[in-house]
Amino acid sequence: MPPFSSAGYLLLGFTAFVGFLAGLLGFALLRVLSGARDSGRRMRESTADTAILSAALEEAVGKLRQQERSTLARAEASERLNAQIVDGLTSGLLVAGADGKVRMLNPAGHRILGVAPQPMPAPLDELLAPVPALAALVRDAAAGRRTVSRRHLATGDISGGGPSHLGVTLSPWRGGPGEGGVICLFTDLSRVVALEEQLRLKDALARLGELTAGLAHEFRNGLATIHGYARLLDPAALPAPHGAYAEGIRSETQTLGDVVTKFLEFARPERVTLQPLALELVVRRAVHDVDADGAQVTVAGTFGQVEGDDVLLRQAFSNLVRNAVEACERAGRVPAVEVRGAVHASQGVVEVTVADNGPGLPDADRERLFQPFFTTRSDGTGLGLALVLKFIVTHNGQVQAGNRPEGGAVFTVRLPMRVPTPALAQ
Repeated sequence: MPPFSSAGYLLLGFTAFVGFLAGLLGFALLRVLSGARDSGRRMRESTADTAILSAALEEAVGKLRQQERSTLARAEASERLNAQIVDGLTSGLLVAGADGKVRMLNPAGHRILGVAPQPMPAPLDELLAPVPALAALVRDAAAGRRTVSRRHLATGDISGGGPSHLGVTLSPWRGGPGEGGVICLFTDLSRVVALEEQLRLKDALARLGELTAGLAHEFRNGLATIHGYARLLDPAALPAPHGAYAEGIRSETQTLGDVVTKFLEFARPERVTLQPLALELVVRRAVHDVDADGAQVTVAGTFGQVEGDDVLLRQAFSNLVRNAVEACERAGRVPAVEVRGAVHASQGVVEVTVADNGPGLPDADRERLFQPFFTTRSDGTGLGLALVLKFIVTHNGQVQAGNRPEGGAVFTVRLPMRVPTPALAQ
């Protein structure tokens, strides 16, 4: 074989170099294709993982939303239940902060205190202005100046006809950060206190009758003997001034005998005969029994029916009307007496007021008017109003004395309404 020339060797080297480049390019192309295949596989795997993660996240978000809706529904139901409980309470519920603001007062609280609803929070002193004693108690407790307690609060006559006695329970309230105060639960105890007072009065009257009836009876017998002997004396046949002495003995023994007789009526237990009564007829008969010549006595309003003793109730209302007429006459005024009835079905009572145009009642005497033997008249026995109280209390009623804003006295009698007995099924 002839030897290669230099051109041949150059051609052979160039061919080898081209082959090397072609191999290198093929290898690089294979690596690129292999990487593309791996990247596609990894991309497909990543896409599948992303889809799985997205589905899991979507499921978790759905569960969270469902839990949120369920929690919100439970919160709304709990809030409605709390509102129904607070609104349905028959006792008053008040929440006040240490800043002197009332956060809440339920409907029963507004009704008991006689205050109108207003936007909350409201100033404590302004909202509880009709009940300053309760306002002071809540203010001190909210500020930490009074410990948690249960109190029987005598409020007096609340303007607007509110209760005169409240049962109050105070407990601390912890709100948000830096917020606190007091929770006050209160109940109207006026009727409970009135019933207790009636029971005490009935017991006192029974004891008084047991202790004094016998003594008064013997005392009346002695007075009757003295009065009888005095009547045997003829004042005209006696020398002066002994005739006047005999007349004085007659007069005084007669007066003392009347006092003892009335006291026996007051002290002895009454035999009450209860029956259905049309109270208006009882009142009109009582007015007719009063000798009120020249007086203007009117009967108006609605009276309803009560279970009572006709004789005792007539005597009670006769005494009230007679006292009113006499009070006006002593003041030099033409008596104008109004007897007005009102039925309070929601409270189950019938209210009768006896009002006059007289001088009214002194504040110092109002608490003693119904005490036996207390009188402002020189010729009075002091048993008329005591008998009124006894007869009304015997009927489980109440009687109060006061003054009208326009002048004159007013006596208020409250008696339980008659509850009809349901007819038996045939």
